[in-house]
Amino acid sequence: MAARLVKRCTCLLREATHLAPAMSPVGQLRLAWGAQKPVTSSATSSSSRLPGPLSELVEKEQVFTPYPERQEVDQLIDKATRPEELLELLGGGHCLHENQAALTLIQLSRLLSEKPKDKALFIQDARFQQLLHLVNSQITAVWHGTLVKLLRSLYALGLPPTSKELRSVEQEVRWRMRRLKYKHLVFLAESSATYMQEQDSQELLAELLVQLERRWAEIDDSRMLVAMMMKTGHLSESLMTRLEDKCLELVEQFGPEELQKVLVTLAAQNRRSVPLLRAISYHLVQKPFPLTKGILLDLAYAYGKLGFHQTQVFQRLAADLLPHTPSLTSSEVARCTKSFAFLKWLNLPLFEAFAQHVLDRAQSITLPHLYNMLLAFARVNFRPEREDPFFSLVHEKLGSELAGLEPALQVDVVWALCVLQQVLEAELQAVLHPEFHTQFLGVESPKDQSTFQKLLHINATAQLEHPEYTGPLLPASALVPRPSALDRKMTPLQKELQETLKGLLGSADKGSFMVATQYGWVLDAEVLLDTDGQLLPLRAFVAPHLTLPSGSQPLPPGAKRLAFLRWEFPNFNSRSKDLLGRFVLARRHLLAAGFLLVDVPYYEWLELKSEWQKSAYLKDKMRKAVAEELAK
Repeated sequence: MAARLVKRCTCLLREATHLAPAMSPVGQLRLAWGAQKPVTSSATSSSSRLPGPLSELVEKEQVFTPYPERQEVDQLIDKATRPEELLELLGGGHCLHENQAALTLIQLSRLLSEKPKDKALFIQDARFQQLLHLVNSQITAVWHGTLVKLLRSLYALGLPPTSKELRSVEQEVRWRMRRLKYKHLVFLAESSATYMQEQDSQELLAELLVQLERRWAEIDDSRMLVAMMMKTGHLSESLMTRLEDKCLELVEQFGPEELQKVLVTLAAQNRRSVPLLRAISYHLVQKPFPLTKGILLDLAYAYGKLGFHQTQVFQRLAADLLPHTPSLTSSEVARCTKSFAFLKWLNLPLFEAFAQHVLDRAQSITLPHLYNMLLAFARVNFRPEREDPFFSLVHEKLGSELAGLEPALQVDVVWALCVLQQVLEAELQAVLHPEFHTQFLGVESPKDQSTFQKLLHINATAQLEHPEYTGPLLPASALVPRPSALDRKMTPLQKELQETLKGLLGSADKGSFMVATQYGWVLDAEVLLDTDGQLLPLRAFVAPHLTLPSGSQPLPPGAKRLAFLRWEFPNFNSRSKDLLGRFVLARRHLLAAGFLLVDVPYYEWLELKSEWQKSAYLKDKMRKAVAEELAK
C-alpha cells in the first residue's frame, strides 16, 4: 500500500509541476525554469487534496530533471567538424554537464567514423577519458534518447568489452529498458545488435529482444517494422513471427522499397511465410508504382530463393525487366537468369535478350557468369535462336579453363551441355576420365551423390548420342543402381499408375516396376510386347539397359520394349506443358536406348476418375506408342 501511495503522489506531483499557480490550500507550485500556465479545474482539485508537508517538499526539490536551455557549448558541439574541436571544449572554460558530455562523445564517434585509424589514438587521450568519467559519474541523469545513442557510439568507438564506462552505460540501459520508448528500443536493435553480439553483451541483447517481442503491438510505422525485420528478425524466431504478423497489418502502407526489403529479408532467412508472400504479391500486382532495376532484380532473387510461384508477379517482373536488359551488367544478367530458372519461369523474349546480352559482351563476360547462365538455360531447356554463335562462345570460353574448375562444377557444366545437346567429345572425356570420376565413386553426401548421378547421365550421353565417341566411359561397377535411387516415397500418381498397370498385366512376370537403368534414370514400369501386341514374360529375355543380367533369351524379332514414365507437376516449366531440361534428357536417352515411351503427365491423369477410364487410357497410350513406331 505504501508503494502504491508513493507512486500516486509522484504522478500527481509530475502533473502539478506542468501547471501554473492556482488558488488552493497547497499554495503555488513553481516550475524549475519559471514558466507558468493556468491550472485546470481537475488539476486544482487533485492538488488541493495534497497534504501540507508534501507541498513543502515540492517547493524544495525538483521532481524530475528538466531540459536546460541551449547554451553556447551545445552549438559548438553540433558545429564541430574535427574531433580535436570537441576535445578542446574541456579546456576552453566550458563547464559541461553530463548530457553535454554524452552528446560530445556521440559527435566524436560520428566524426571518427570517417577516420577509423584515429580511433585508438583518441581513446587514449586524457581528455577523452575525462569525458567518459564525467558521463559515468552522472549516468542516471542522461536523457533516454541520448543514452541509447551514447551506447551505440561507445560500441562504434571500439571501447574494450572490459571498459567499466561501457559496462556502466549498458547496465543503465538495462535498468531503463521498460521505460524506454519503443522507438528507442528499435534504434538500439537497429544500430547496436551486431555490436552486442561481438562485445559479448548477450544478456543485454536477450533482454532487448524480449522487450521488443512483448511490446510489438506498439509498432505503428512501416519503416520501423522493416528495420526490425532486417536487423533483429534473425536473432529471435518468436520475434520474427510477431513482425510477420505486424507486416500483414501494415503491408498496405508499404512502398516498393519496403516491399523489396521485406522480401529480401525473408529470402535471406529462408522464411517462406506464405500469407505474407501472398499479401506482398497482391500489392505488387495491384499497385501501379514504378519498380526500379534494382528492385526488380531483388524481387526476382527473393521469389526464386523462396520458391514462391505467383504468375502475375512473374509476368510483371519479366515485362518490366525487358527494357532494362541493355543497361544490366553481366553479373546482374546471370543473377536474374538464375532466379527465373529457379522459378522455372521461361519467358522467351526475356531469355532471348539475356542470350543477346552475352553475345554483345562476348569479350568482357566472365566464366562464372557464363556458367551460371548455361546452367539456368539447361534447367528450363532453353536454346536461343542464335544458338550457334552462343555455344561457340561457350566452347571458346571453356577451352582449357574447364580443367581448372572445381570438380563438381565441371560436371555441372558438361551435364548442362548434354541437356542442350551441345557437348563436345573433349568435354565428355574430361569428366569421364578415370583420374577424374574416381573421386565420386562410393560417395555418401547428398551433394556428391547428385554429382555422380549427373556423371551417369553424361556417360549415357556418350554411349547413346555420340556413336563416334571412343572413350573413356564409367566402369561397369559404377553403373550398378544404388538403393537410394529406389527409396523415395511414392507419390499418389505413382501409386495409382502401378495399381492400374498391375490390373492390366494380370501376371507379375509380365512387367517390372521401378526399374533402375544403367543410364541413371528410373522407369516407373517396363513391359515387353511381341509383334501381335501380346505381353511377353519380361524376365526371360536379355535386358541391355540393366547392369545386372536378368535373362538369357534374345528378344524375339519385332518385339518392343515399352517404358512408362510419369510426369509430375514439378517436372514441368511453370504454367507450361514443356518438361524441364533434366526430363527432356531422360526421354532422349530412353528413346536412343530402344524404348517406346508411354508418357503419363499429371494433367491428363487427373482427368481420369474411374478405374475403367485409367485402364483404357493406358491401353490407348500403348497402342499409340506402337503405332508411331510402325509409322516410322
